[in-house]
Order: sequence, then C-alpha cells, then structure tokens
Amino acid sequence: MTDLSAFAITNKWPAEHPDRIQLYSLPTPNGVKISIMLEETGLPYEPHLVRFDTNDQMTPAFLSLNPNNKIPAILDPNGPDGKPLPLFESGAILIYLADKSGQLIPKDAAGRYETIQWVMFQMGGIGPMFGQVGFFHKFAGREYEDKRPRDRYIAESKRLLGVLEQRLEGRAWVMGDQYSIADIAIFPWVRNLVGFYEAGELVGIQDFPNVRRVLAAFVERPAVARGLNIPQRPA
Repeated sequence: MTDLSAFAITNKWPAEHPDRIQLYSLPTPNGVKISIMLEETGLPYEPHLVRFDTNDQMTPAFLSLNPNNKIPAILDPNGPDGKPLPLFESGAILIYLADKSGQLIPKDAAGRYETIQWVMFQMGGIGPMFGQVGFFHKFAGREYEDKRPRDRYIAESKRLLGVLEQRLEGRAWVMGDQYSIADIAIFPWVRNLVGFYEAGELVGIQDFPNVRRVLAAFVERPAVARGLNIPQRPA
C-alpha cells in the first residue's frame, strides 16, 4: 500500500485511497480545471475540499504542499520515476496530467507548444483580468466610486475575448477539431465571467458568437458537468 505519511497535508486531509492522485481544491474556475481534466482522462483520484471560509488554504498543512496558498494542488503517489510528486499551479498540473495520461495535448512538438501557449494565454491574461472584473463588479470593489479601475479591466477583458473569438473562427475548439487542455484552461473562466460574476452584459458577450458557441459545447461535455462540482461544496 502506498505510504503518503511523509506529506504533512495528509494529516489534515487523510487519503482513503493513497494509491490515487490526491486533489486539494475548491470548485472555482482554477480549481475545476483539474477536476474536469481528471474526469476527462479517467485517471484515478481522490478529491479533498479546501474551504476558504475556514481559511484551509492558510493552514501549515496546505502550505506544506503549496507555499503560495492557492488551489488547486495535487499529490501524485505515482509520479516520475515512481516517486510521489506534489504539484501546484493549475497550468502546470494540466500539462503534467496531459503527459501522464497521454491525452488532451497533441503528440507532435509544434502542436504541443501551440497548445501550451494558449494555456499560458489563460494563465497570464484571462484569469487575472476576468478575476479583476469580478472583484470590481460583484465583490468589494463595486463600492468604489471611481469606476476607472473597473472600466480598465472590462476593456482588457473585451480585448482578450476578441483574441479568443478570432482564434475560434472556423474551429470547433481552441486547437481546431481536437479538444485539449487549452479549452479546459480557458472556458471555466469564460463561464464564471458571464455566470457567477454576472458580467456578460458588461463585456458585451453577445458580440463574441464563437466564444459563446464553444462555451456551450464545453459545458455540455459529461466530464465537464461532473468536474464543475468537484470537490462538492459544503451544504
């Protein structure tokens, strides 16, 4: 039986199935990237809920795995060379799981790097900018009288949606006919922007028909529907 006792995080979140990938997460746009990826690939895993309302992400146990105190993070008991691998940053985890499973990333070098570039596009642009729109539109930032910060992030989000819209013209998915980790990285954030953040009208989502088309196809995937609710939030 696999022994993960050397990892302090398993003291707070004990592994019932230590031979499986341990997922420490919450169903946020970044978190569901990994639960969706795991559901899509069929890799065996065990999810653990990291609750922000109780500051689980700031506990020594969680920080022992991710010193940046962000979800998601994983602990793969069967990492490279058969050794356990702790890993954080959702983009890095997506690439790792694609390589481990041999799925959802092109086999050829050029296609692989092109896919990774779109994952980085989400990590460096869509995630931070859409998140700021959420802060200034739905959360504490909405109380600010000065709307220039909000408008700045709305304008940049529109620009990023325009880049994505152009990329999707004539394509079923970001990489063409093949669904990939690029889609898994990007579309939870698009869904959150127009759904949870309620910012669809602000960013003019109706002006991006390709984005809306692919978002609809994304959420219809059975693995996506399952992954969007893993780990389950407390009742």
